[in-house]
Amino acid sequence: MPVIIPESLPAKAVLESENIFVMKETRALSQDIRALRIAILNLMPTKIATETQLLRLLANTALQVEVTLLHTSSHQAVNTPAEHLLAHYRYFDEIRDEKFDGLVVTGAPVEHLAFEDVDYWQELKAIFDWSDTHVFSTFNICWAAQAGLYHRHGIPKYAIPQKVSGVFKHRVLRRHTMLLRGFDDLFYAPHSRYTEIRREDIEKVPDLDILSVSDDAGVYIVVSKDRRQVYVTGHSEYEPLTLKHEYERDVGKGITVEPPRNYFLHDDPSKPPFVQWRGHAHLLYSNWLNYYVYQRTPYDIQSIPEEGGI
Repeated sequence: MPVIIPESLPAKAVLESENIFVMKETRALSQDIRALRIAILNLMPTKIATETQLLRLLANTALQVEVTLLHTSSHQAVNTPAEHLLAHYRYFDEIRDEKFDGLVVTGAPVEHLAFEDVDYWQELKAIFDWSDTHVFSTFNICWAAQAGLYHRHGIPKYAIPQKVSGVFKHRVLRRHTMLLRGFDDLFYAPHSRYTEIRREDIEKVPDLDILSVSDDAGVYIVVSKDRRQVYVTGHSEYEPLTLKHEYERDVGKGITVEPPRNYFLHDDPSKPPFVQWRGHAHLLYSNWLNYYVYQRTPYDIQSIPEEGGI
């Protein structure tokens, strides 16, 4: 089934070239189907690239998904054309009375700041609190995962001496959980960050379960007991060249940084990267949409929230 997006969204042409089924909003309105309403709060400066990455994964299921793109009013984006934001994005204040089956909150390049020093922190806290009563399940990515854990549970982030950048091996800790259904015992996922959360802090919170960790990259997937909050510290949505572009950007700025690990052929930046996380990425998002959203969210979307765990 398709993801429903505006005809003019740049991602449409990219996804169609990859034979991913997308549907115009006008056609969707003629069908007697309640599509899942998924909001994406895009905090990344590269908004068009990030929205395309996420739409690719959300479209690869048997579920019909209607996407609403959000951005913050307390931070002015400078790397995305204003015309694109005006045409395709909405502010939180515009949708605060609406309800959604799912919410995706992206990462953001603000790890060097304390959470309270981020210019849109107050607005983000309001969105987190709003999601408790207006969203059935929320998928928090990288910095947003750290921010959500800090806001909800007081779990701190820690600066690390060397940037975690690369594609790392992960272990499944809880085999019989629906989010990881079909996962191999060992799987790969990209990370790109300067901070970490620590397992011992998470294990002090009874409401949280750690589902997956990496010996090299640390905690990867954390979920709330009711499975309505998902925290993923990596970037499974990354495209094949994303880590390469980030590495070249950092080098171009004169930042001393190691090449992404387990990413370039023979770990040589002059060689092309090889992808070993694509299958995991699609499975992670399809499991979230199917088991944590579609099979549990009420048909009457106005009934959100609904009690009950998995």
